[in-house]
Amino acid sequence: MINFQSDYLEGCHPKILEKLVETNFRQSSGYGNDEYSKDAIFKIKAACNKEDIDVHFLVGGTQANSIIIASILRPHQGVVSAISGHISTNEAGAIEATGHKVLTLPSEDGKIRAEQVEELYYAHWNSPIREAVVQPGMVYISNPTEMGTLYTKAELESLSKVCRELNLPLFLDGARLGYGLTSPYNDVTLKDIAHLCDVFYIGGTKCGALFGEAVVISSNPLKRDFRYIMKQRGGVLAKGRLLGIQFGTLFEDELYLKICGSAVEYALKLRQAFEEKGIELYGNSLANQQFPILTNTQMDVLRKNYGFEVWGNLDENYTITRFCTSWATKLEDIEALIKDVKLL
Repeated sequence: MINFQSDYLEGCHPKILEKLVETNFRQSSGYGNDEYSKDAIFKIKAACNKEDIDVHFLVGGTQANSIIIASILRPHQGVVSAISGHISTNEAGAIEATGHKVLTLPSEDGKIRAEQVEELYYAHWNSPIREAVVQPGMVYISNPTEMGTLYTKAELESLSKVCRELNLPLFLDGARLGYGLTSPYNDVTLKDIAHLCDVFYIGGTKCGALFGEAVVISSNPLKRDFRYIMKQRGGVLAKGRLLGIQFGTLFEDELYLKICGSAVEYALKLRQAFEEKGIELYGNSLANQQFPILTNTQMDVLRKNYGFEVWGNLDENYTITRFCTSWATKLEDIEALIKDVKLL
C-alpha cells in the first residue's frame, strides 16, 4: 500500500536525524536558550531578510494557532477566518476553548479578500448593538489554504494594507508554507510574508521535521510577553534544542525549500495525469494537495493499492478525494499512481 493520505506520515529528513544523533550527548541550556535554537533563529532572520523579528519554536500547528490567537485578542474579541480555515474546521474548538470566537467569512477557494474584512469590520462598528456581539480583533489566513490555493502577492498586499488601516493584526498559518513557497505558480517570498504579516509561522511538522513550528512575530506590540503566554499554555519545551536543531538543519543550504519543492513537483504531475484522464479536480490547488473528483468505481479501484482521504461527497456517484505528497514522496510511487490513473 502506497499512502498519499497526508504530508506527515514519515518521520523527518535524514539530515535532521543525523544532527540529533551527533549532538545527543552534548549538554545545553533548556527552554530554547540553547546554541542550536539561537543558530536557527539567526538563519530564519536571514531568510526573512528582517532582523527586527522575534522567533519562537512550538511543537505543533494547533498549539501555535491557539497560543498566537490568545496572545493577541482581548476577552471580547474574535478572530476573522475563512469558513474553511483550519481553526474553524479541524481544531476541535481549540480557539473557542481560549474564550474567543472564530468569525467566519464565506469562501469558495479557501481565501478571504481585503474587501470582505473591511465589510465585516464596518458592519460591526456601524451596528447599533455592536457591544452585544463579538468584536473582530485580528485576521487569520493560511498559505497554502485548506484547499491548496495560494495567495498572490497582490492579494496579500491588499489584505495587509486593509488590516493595518483597521488595526487588525494579520496572522498567517504556515503549516504547509514550504509547499506554497516552492510552487511554480507562487509569487510570494518569505521576505514578503515577514513584511506584510504581523505574525506567521513556518511549518516544520508537515515539511520535513519530526515536529515543530517556528513562530515569527514582526509587529512590535505583539512581541511583548509572548514567552509568558507560551509558558502558561504549555508551549515552552524544556528540551528546546530538539526544535532548534531541526529548524537549524532545515534552514541550512535551503534544505527546507529543496525538499518541499519536490513534493509540489510530484503533486502537479499527478494533477496533470488526472486532468489528461478527464477527471475533474475540486478547486485549483497549486501546491502539494490535489483533490480529484472520482466516481465510486474509480475510488474503489485506486483504494486497492493507495491510501488517500475522502474529502466529501459531491453527490451519490462522485466523491471529492485528497491525494497529498510530502517532502519524502518517492518519484517511483508517483509514477506508479499515474500509471494506474491512466488505466482507470
